[in-house]
Formats: sequence, C-alpha cells, structure tokens
Amino acid sequence: MLKVNDRNKMRNKRKLRIKEKVKGTVERPRLCVYKSLKYIYAQLIDDSDGRTLVCASTIDKDCKVKANNVGAAKGVGMMIAKRALENGIDTVVFDRNGYIYRGRIKALADAARKEGLNF
Repeated sequence: MLKVNDRNKMRNKRKLRIKEKVKGTVERPRLCVYKSLKYIYAQLIDDSDGRTLVCASTIDKDCKVKANNVGAAKGVGMMIAKRALENGIDTVVFDRNGYIYRGRIKALADAARKEGLNF
C-alpha cells in the first residue's frame, strides 16, 4: 500500500512533466485544476505574464453545490466556462495538475466542454 507521501511525490513528478509540455498564452490560456479534500478549484492562467485571467471554485458565492463531489466539479466546470466565454476566451489548454483523469477532474472537464470551451 502506498503511503500518502509517496502518492504526493508521484503526483508532483507527473505535475512537473505536464507543466513542461503545457504552456498557456493570452490566446490559449491554461485551465489548471486543483482539488483538495474539501473544495475543487479551476483557473485560467496566462503563463507568459504569470497571471490568472479567470477563476472558479466551490468556495465562490455563485457556486450552488458546497460539497466536494462530482456534482460540485460539474458546477465549477460550468462556472469557469461561462466566465471564460464572457471574457472572450473560447480555447484553452487543459492542465490536470498531475491528477488522474477520472472522477471529479473528468467531470469538470466534460462540463467545461459542454458549456463551450474547446480543448
């Protein structure tokens, strides 16, 4: 059985491998996803300037679901897509941040695609 420290080390290695390949620009920012035990966060990042363009999370007042489950991840995906489209961003690069693409990460990505983001 893997210890928590080993899992975190493995995720950080995957995260660095992904970050070397995935870069965000003004025209095509990086959609970065982070999940904690209580919340899920998503933000669009312009790596050339090093600034966040749009963000959404389950902490936001606009979020209807305050849990940390697949339903909440879908809500965050829909919020980030709506906010991105309001700011004129329709194409992004998806950064799963070292997490395996299933469960909450997949639900967030699918909801963002359904709302109109292309990646």
